[in-house]
Amino acid sequence: MLELTAQPLTAEAFAPFGDVIDRRDADGFPINGGRTQRYHDLARIETLGEGARPLISLFVSQPVTLPLTLDFLERHPLGSQAFMPLHGERFVVVVAPSGEAVDPARVRAFVTDGCQGVNYRAGTWHAIHSVLDVEGEFLVVDRGGAGDNCDEFPLAMCVSLP
Repeated sequence: MLELTAQPLTAEAFAPFGDVIDRRDADGFPINGGRTQRYHDLARIETLGEGARPLISLFVSQPVTLPLTLDFLERHPLGSQAFMPLHGERFVVVVAPSGEAVDPARVRAFVTDGCQGVNYRAGTWHAIHSVLDVEGEFLVVDRGGAGDNCDEFPLAMCVSLP
């Protein structure tokens, strides 16, 4: 079984897998008569294939217990998938680079601080959504449309925090 320790999520460490969505590191600009600060274009949304379109959904997830045992990673080859917590929920992120198979030596685990979201690039292998501490509500942006957009790769893993 692959043993992973989740490290704090940073934009630099996560760059090979996608984008960290975090307004604290972004330049904003005022809109709506100065009453709103807009943090623009924080993640690249990918929708590949004819008839593809972006979807906006809400996920409500039950908290996991640690250490977290996982049996597989999944990927979405036709589009990116973004998760943004709506109420400061921390969550575990397990990822591996895109490819036909998962190399266990290249699997990484991160833990968010509750203000961060992630955007997995199209084809990035990732674990199922794993919220910590409390039930979590997340804004999710991903791809809709025709085509098989979910592959699974069996891999036994155990994830803990430092």
